[in-house]
Amino acid sequence: MDKRRSFAYLLLLSGIGLFTQCTEARTEDRMQQAAVNPVVQEGPQQNKYGGFESQIKYGEHLVLIAGCHDCHTPKKMTDKGPVLDFSLALSGHPAKMPPPDIDRQEVQKKGLAVTQTLTSWVGPWGISFAANLTSDKTGIGNWQEQNFIYAIREGKIKGMENGRPILPPMPWDMYRNMTDEELKAIFAYLKSTKPIRNVVPAPVPPVAQASVK
Repeated sequence: MDKRRSFAYLLLLSGIGLFTQCTEARTEDRMQQAAVNPVVQEGPQQNKYGGFESQIKYGEHLVLIAGCHDCHTPKKMTDKGPVLDFSLALSGHPAKMPPPDIDRQEVQKKGLAVTQTLTSWVGPWGISFAANLTSDKTGIGNWQEQNFIYAIREGKIKGMENGRPILPPMPWDMYRNMTDEELKAIFAYLKSTKPIRNVVPAPVPPVAQASVK
């Protein structure tokens, strides 16, 4: 009986050893296969919209974090100071709002930049007004995607090669570092916004230039 038990015990140990070796071999094969053909887990952080459900939602997020509302959305004055008027979101400098009433020659001489609502700016370049970015035809309603990308990449108004340079304080030279996917998402969002008719005033040249006939 003792010999039979010993023999059975040895067979059991041998079987366990063989099973362990086979299991380890299969595990190693799977690890090698995974290294060659990794399985990509699809998740929000890996989709092409930066973790957002759509290109438009991704663009909305980028517009918020890039500070586009700071200049392109008019403000309302409250007891806590100016706040964004989202009923006019991204519609640019209100057409009937005058620029800051200041001594422009003094501003130019001292190299200052002055603003009252962040939608119009006075400086050595003259007066610039934040553009209407809504989907209205007075905004970017007639723009094509390539116009928008060119405007940001090259700093040209309306994304046209012969357009005038985009004026300060628009930080296009920073935004030009965005990827094509990011710029396309921003454009898709802007084209989806509520159209707001607002004909933003044309920029005003510096005083010295304005006086030349």
